[in-house]
Amino acid sequence: MSVPAGFDELIHPATRLSVVALLAATEWADFAFVRDSLSLSDSALSKQLHTLEEAGYLELRKEGGGRRRRTTVRLTDRGRGAFEGHVAALRAIVEGAGTPASARPHPSEAAR
Repeated sequence: MSVPAGFDELIHPATRLSVVALLAATEWADFAFVRDSLSLSDSALSKQLHTLEEAGYLELRKEGGGRRRRTTVRLTDRGRGAFEGHVAALRAIVEGAGTPASARPHPSEAAR
């Protein structure tokens, strides 16, 4: 089976896919909101955001300083396009699987 166009190996891991899906539903999101929504630690989320930022899929803004420092994040146009392409590729994979064998009638029932 070939991989459909748009399938994105960078987005595909569950944690990154969850981050990108959450960000696709908003313009900007606070770091704490993303962290809490996905039940991630600060360090786990930071690592995923850094990877996605390096790929040009998201933008980070840091405001303030010290304990009042606030980080917000958003998908870039490139990131939004990659997410939409990946979702389309996943749909193509699922639709290409056809009807699961468990949902097909038993051959003896189909002959009736």
